[in-house]
Amino acid sequence: MSIHKTDAIVLSRRNFRETSIIANFYTAELGKISGLLKGIRTDPSKFASPVEPFSYNEIVFYKKRSSALHLVSQCDLKENFNSLRQDIARVGVASILMELVEGVCAPEDRNEDIFNLLLNTLPALAANNNPQKIMAIFKIKTLDFSGFKPHLDSCVSCSDKILGESKFSLALGGLLCLRCKNKDFSARSIFRGTVATILHIEKNDFKNNLNLGMNPQIEKELKLVLNSFLNFHLGKELKSEKVLSKLTAAT
Repeated sequence: MSIHKTDAIVLSRRNFRETSIIANFYTAELGKISGLLKGIRTDPSKFASPVEPFSYNEIVFYKKRSSALHLVSQCDLKENFNSLRQDIARVGVASILMELVEGVCAPEDRNEDIFNLLLNTLPALAANNNPQKIMAIFKIKTLDFSGFKPHLDSCVSCSDKILGESKFSLALGGLLCLRCKNKDFSARSIFRGTVATILHIEKNDFKNNLNLGMNPQIEKELKLVLNSFLNFHLGKELKSEKVLSKLTAAT
């Protein structure tokens, strides 16, 4: 086993046996990893962090060669984002973001862009009054950085530049020009403003995108397109998205 020290964000955690937990982290050094924290449930003082989801920590772990589950010997809290945790809507959005990273990122595949995106997004989510906008930006940037982004620069079928109306194909993963729209009869119309918004977010950094204005019509379609695209390519709806939708409908 080799020993590693790295910054890490907790994506999720679950109980393991009666005394321990298994946490999934997104780390600066190795990307997504799973770690076993022995004895933390019976003696929380063994670790200087509660290891809560979307907390920012420094961890020391022993990397096993024969297993994807590594032994975490130290976990020191750097930021718990307590103000975020006091608002149920922001907790819901943060949970969606963590689940998304778990879903699209391969284990132990380092991606500095995604790690930095997480570090920029969590404090913004704690301070910003528009969590839905932050979620849309995060989804678009994560799809871009992980190689899953939809093809929007030209027609996904013939590669011609799209100058006017187009259709969005989930199955083909991008836009179809009107000449190619019959390549996917389930393709749906999409506003040019929605396409322009996604391309703008892809090309600009997170902080600049926070200043981007979105009219309600574009924001609504953006949510629909992103969720449909993610559900199609992940093969499932994010559980956290379902929970937040129910909470929103109940309020």
